Amino acid sequence: METHFRTCNLCEAMCGLKITYANNEIIKIEGDQEDAFSRGHICPKANGLKDIYLDPDRLKFPIKKTENGWERISWEAAYEMVVSKTKEIQEKYGRDAVGIYQGNPTIHNLGTTMFAPDFFKLIKTHNMFTATSTDQLPHHFASWLMYGHPMLLPVPDIDHTDYMLIIGGNPLASNGSMMSVPDVAKRLEAIKSKSGKYVVIDPRKTETAKQASEHLFIKPNSDAYFLLAFLKCILENNPSKTFPEYIEKIEELKNSVLNFNLEEIEDLTGISMEKIQILAKEFSDAPSAVCYGRVGVSTQAFGGICLWLINVINIVSGNLDKKGGAMFTLPAIDFVGPAKPKDRFARWKSRVSGYPEFLGELPVAALAEEMLTEGQGQIKMMFTNCGNPVLSTSNGIQLDKAFESLEFMVSFDIYLNETTRHADLILPPATGLENPHYDLTFHNLAVRNTSKYSPPLFEKTEGAKYDWEIFQDLRNVFIGENQSVIPPEFKLDLGLKYGPYKLSMEKLKENPHGIDLGDLKPLLPERLKQKINLCPELLADDLKRLEESKTEMLNSSQNTFWMIGRRHLRDNNSWMHNSAKLMKGKNRCTLLINPDDANRLAIPENALVTVKSRVGEVQLPVEISEDIMSGVVSIPHGYGHNRKGTKMSIAEKYPGVSLNDLSDEKVIDKLTGNSAFSALRVSVSI
Repeated sequence: METHFRTCNLCEAMCGLKITYANNEIIKIEGDQEDAFSRGHICPKANGLKDIYLDPDRLKFPIKKTENGWERISWEAAYEMVVSKTKEIQEKYGRDAVGIYQGNPTIHNLGTTMFAPDFFKLIKTHNMFTATSTDQLPHHFASWLMYGHPMLLPVPDIDHTDYMLIIGGNPLASNGSMMSVPDVAKRLEAIKSKSGKYVVIDPRKTETAKQASEHLFIKPNSDAYFLLAFLKCILENNPSKTFPEYIEKIEELKNSVLNFNLEEIEDLTGISMEKIQILAKEFSDAPSAVCYGRVGVSTQAFGGICLWLINVINIVSGNLDKKGGAMFTLPAIDFVGPAKPKDRFARWKSRVSGYPEFLGELPVAALAEEMLTEGQGQIKMMFTNCGNPVLSTSNGIQLDKAFESLEFMVSFDIYLNETTRHADLILPPATGLENPHYDLTFHNLAVRNTSKYSPPLFEKTEGAKYDWEIFQDLRNVFIGENQSVIPPEFKLDLGLKYGPYKLSMEKLKENPHGIDLGDLKPLLPERLKQKINLCPELLADDLKRLEESKTEMLNSSQNTFWMIGRRHLRDNNSWMHNSAKLMKGKNRCTLLINPDDANRLAIPENALVTVKSRVGEVQLPVEISEDIMSGVVSIPHGYGHNRKGTKMSIAEKYPGVSLNDLSDEKVIDKLTGNSAFSALRVSVSI
């Protein structure tokens, strides 16, 4: 038997794995006790790597849709078809007639991260969409305006903090997210064991909330009011606090926050001003403290404001760039480096709804209408890359219709799923254990500075292609050249050698458990790209929209519910539902509802109920629990494996329903363009 060490690439935590194998067969997958970052931690998802590698449903060669069904074709024929159809459609309708959507797994795959952009840039379309605007766009938006770069994202120094306020995040299920943190349960417990405290604010008593020092329910879509009140308390408690000279717009911030009317805060949020004052004093008095917000605050109608306020809370409380506070990473391969501030917002707008671009991308909420609305610039051809937007973006029913209307569609994916079934051509890359791996993005978000390279465990199937081969081959065909295809290790080596620690691929290969580069350290002001702007005009002006929303928030119909999503430790993306190991156990796709609401509607446990929104309706069984706030219901994301024409045999045994057959593409954060999945009203009936 032999042993292979690698990083799990199925979520953001970067857990180190020890894989025991013999004769190309995996015997065991366990946590690597010597890993420099994860300390032996492992979650159930890691065992899904074996299922994915062996999955008979996994595609390995290009397939083309014909009148007689799907047929395998050569890579050369596939490349020629992709390039010829792209050029044909752009010549006929214009360059924006081609759209591109890149899903969440893009960032978890080294070759795709490095080489897909080189190909997609050749297409020169304004119609670029990614999963960013369904998830964390407000994080990048706030960092761009405040620190001068969208990847200057401070993360909690969780290992040294005395007080952690978690709002809209569930790290025990996500292993962090925008805070890469393996073994998070022990790290959070360590806060309490040293007489510290962590508090969770969430409409659901999540897995994290159940272990917290304290949990408070909050009404969905009201977090911005809570954060304003919390910040107001901090400012009033420290009226004469001074700030470093690299922080500006302090008075403007005070004027914006202190003048905001919060008299109805308890009716708006469900939390009293007295309780907020207590929390704010605890936070301010702690030797170190950090506020962390995640999906619940970024996927709502005021996500941009929320992430701005979270940053400001950490700054004005004196906890930015401080041990135990919110700190910046210094990764071995630095995304930020010597970059200068750039104009990255509203350089163009979507054709139909006029949504502004950010970082070269349009909000994915506009994707379907850009395909379905006729006229100059209508999308006639789509690329989807590592994504299943029919299940993961708003109004999947409409998106189904939109994809069906296209003249041509190409998907880079390992499965025939709810989205790729619409494609005319699917190009599947080698995956998982067949690939080399380095977490370019998540080392930039880690709670500790480390660096680690994972070589492939197994050879890819003969005739299959790596993602980095596919995108470089396509680029060569597109430009009519025959440049040499280079492996990702070549670029990695350059990035490491020119990075802050002067590492190399040779050095990483000598350290299969990774290299520990130390605790997060104070890096300001040198790390900044501008003075810290405490009160960016775009965000401060959006407070008017928040003020105007009060009436609607206070007069929400008693006959409807707020709908929120939820995540399970064994779930991440919809394609993981094709792993038998990850799907075993009781049905997880249920409607979570409070007992008082269930009694009021005379709904018994396990009853089949209908949930309706403006855009659709679904039926699913009920799970009654005091873990969900009254007036709120929850459905997990990533399900809905009941559409015809897919080939995911395990997922089809656990179809569930798609949360995004209910989510409304018109409900977004109007400033940033992020989808507001947590700001949706639905009705429930038996």
